[in-house]
Amino acid sequence: MNPSDRTIASPAMADTKLNRAPKRRQADRPAAVTKKAKHPVPAKQAAPAERGTKTAKILALLKRPGGASLHQLRKATGWQAHSVRGFLSGTVKKKMGLRVVSTKPPEGDRSYRILSK
Repeated sequence: MNPSDRTIASPAMADTKLNRAPKRRQADRPAAVTKKAKHPVPAKQAAPAERGTKTAKILALLKRPGGASLHQLRKATGWQAHSVRGFLSGTVKKKMGLRVVSTKPPEGDRSYRILSK
């Protein structure tokens, strides 16, 4: 096919092919609008856990003076070790804003406890 042979077959095709609006470049697009908070976000506070939940069980164990070992936390929840450690890091530390301290004596298991404010 010769380039000179390319002609528009019908007027309907002419509207769709030739009269198309040019694509907008990235620079022509409006900037994304971000919402700003009207009020500053307060510091995270620990929400009280409902009685009987696994969160309440873990918090009760962690609040003891000696804290709780990983084995005790696993037994109380039925979770695997990586799940307990993830819960301590993600929920207790980050979401609840509590300070969890881990100690490991020379002989014995690592224990976790919550520091009182």
